[in-house]
Amino acid sequence: MKYRVRIILFFIVCVAAAVRFIGLGSVPPSPDWDEAALGYNAWSIVQTGRDEYGEWFPLIFRSFDDYKPGLYVYLAIPSILLFGLTTFAVRFPSAIIGVFAVWATYSLVSHMSHERYKQYGEKIGLWAAFFMAISPWHVQFSRIAFEASVGMAFTIFGTLYFLKGLRKSWHWYLTAIFYALAIYVYQSEKVFIPLLMMCLVIVYWRTLLSFRQKLIGPAMVFLVIAVPFYWQTLSDPDALLRAKGVSLFADQTPYLSRTVERLQRDEAAGDVLGKILDNRRVTYAVGFARSYISHFDLNWLFISGDQARHQPPEFGHLYFFELPLILIGVYMLIYGTFDRRAKLLIILWLIVTPIPASITTGTPHPIRTIHFLPGIHILSAIGVVALIHWIGCIKRSPMFKWVAFGVLGICAAGNSAYYLVQYSVQYAYASSQEWQYGYEEAVPFVSSVASDYDRIVVSNQDPLGQSYIFFLFYMKYDPASYISGGGSETGGFAERHSFGKYEFRPIDWNAEQIPGRTLYVGRPVDFPGNIPAVKTIYYLDGSPAILVVER
Repeated sequence: MKYRVRIILFFIVCVAAAVRFIGLGSVPPSPDWDEAALGYNAWSIVQTGRDEYGEWFPLIFRSFDDYKPGLYVYLAIPSILLFGLTTFAVRFPSAIIGVFAVWATYSLVSHMSHERYKQYGEKIGLWAAFFMAISPWHVQFSRIAFEASVGMAFTIFGTLYFLKGLRKSWHWYLTAIFYALAIYVYQSEKVFIPLLMMCLVIVYWRTLLSFRQKLIGPAMVFLVIAVPFYWQTLSDPDALLRAKGVSLFADQTPYLSRTVERLQRDEAAGDVLGKILDNRRVTYAVGFARSYISHFDLNWLFISGDQARHQPPEFGHLYFFELPLILIGVYMLIYGTFDRRAKLLIILWLIVTPIPASITTGTPHPIRTIHFLPGIHILSAIGVVALIHWIGCIKRSPMFKWVAFGVLGICAAGNSAYYLVQYSVQYAYASSQEWQYGYEEAVPFVSSVASDYDRIVVSNQDPLGQSYIFFLFYMKYDPASYISGGGSETGGFAERHSFGKYEFRPIDWNAEQIPGRTLYVGRPVDFPGNIPAVKTIYYLDGSPAILVVER
């Protein structure tokens, strides 16, 4: 690597680190229930070797009955040991691995490039790394303890070492390890990793055929690591609950129920064509196609996004200035003089990315399709390199070229600055409710007065869902006491949870008849308007979030 390239790459990595670590514990403004669960279970493993349900070093964590792949919990242990059980510590693994993913994006592009295209490969790699460093999509999920960004990073690492293995085959052992570990991080990896491996075989089959003896060892390593996870997932009915709950093919979905109703009408009317078109297989195929195509919706990608936890207000998942660059990149990828295998790999990567998400409900989904990165940013990089080259070739005065570059730079800088303002300033105020804000203030207050009350009742209704995990998290409640005290017997999505003097359940104020002094922690709607609150916690926009009321 040339000295100048190293300096530029170092600068890009520094930018990536700054964007991901500044204010990591406070933006987003609060951990959501998944982050709190990951953190507390890591804390529980540190203290007892068991998760919140008393399972000994599990591969899959039950959590809220969604049975999460467990690697992120173990990745969070070092930072929790170092920084304590804090939001920053829980998010730290995602942020640091996200920074490494930026570096790996450069290396991935560099190793995709044939030697005769090495100069362009370095330029495209640097631009791709830069776009990844400032990417709204990647920044959003690498600043949160969302396992998907770590799984995507491991996929990039694995693919990078696969490309290195085409020259020195021992790198394929690292490919096997990273691909297998990715499966232990996030649900979608169980589908995406096999699809990506198929793509690599399709693209590089000639080379792989000549190295077939050297593939046996890495293949065995992958199987030894991955098979236990697949086996536990497939053999434990409870571990499939999450997949069944979000599956497009779940019989209980209203989507299929409507099809059944139409099919019954078709049979009653003797409508042969209707019975063919309203067949559940056709319905599934149409649903899959609709879900798949939805991930290429430009409005979703560049303008509106979806829910508040996935991007700042008035912003999509990508910069708007990237749209023309991506279009140019697609054109150049198809018609430009790039390595044929690199072209095919990028295209296949982008094609298979929406498949895992498209067999689920709730699409388009930015978390389940985070594997669009780095492919999209590689296209943006190709586009910007081509655009700079075209402008440089225009036979006009130097002033024209500087004006053209200036206009492009101002548009990109303005779009990026607007994102930073929206994310770092407006996001917390606009989305604090969606991030279940308020527990960090409420839990210490309740803990400080808990000895004055016989019982503490906490609402677990949205937006205070899974309130028990926040109390465990912020109180740093002893996991051994929680497990031995029976708290682990009421986990998941049970309507009621309890440990010690704490009860977590819906609050029906008019029906509450509990003897002794009771402290209630709930939503404003849980209490009559004339009831004075002992403590009121407000969302960042000034509206009341949590009321603490005694009775």
